[in-house]
Amino acid sequence: MEFCPTCGMLLKYELPHMSTPARFFCPTCPYVGQIEPKVKISRKQRLVKKEVDPIITKDDMTNAPKTDQAHCPNCGHNIAAYIQFQTRSADEPMTINFTCEKCNHCWRED
Repeated sequence: MEFCPTCGMLLKYELPHMSTPARFFCPTCPYVGQIEPKVKISRKQRLVKKEVDPIITKDDMTNAPKTDQAHCPNCGHNIAAYIQFQTRSADEPMTINFTCEKCNHCWRED
């Protein structure tokens, strides 16, 4: 998309006709922009990866309630801290994130 440098309106494209080449023109002011043949327009922009803060921190898990009903898939220990999140729609069950007290392995149950 090209914009008029005079008034800022979106420029319209005019097809080539007889001896007039293709061009951009402004519908509100007399600006006309000629299009040069075989022009390559390229734009590269490097994306900077931002650091993401964790949703669950180690402090959250140390202060979280504990249960003896969980079974760690890593070491088999049955005591784990847990936090519940509503990650899907309201009529779906909550997602439970567990952290094993013995080996600090994290897993979830949907």
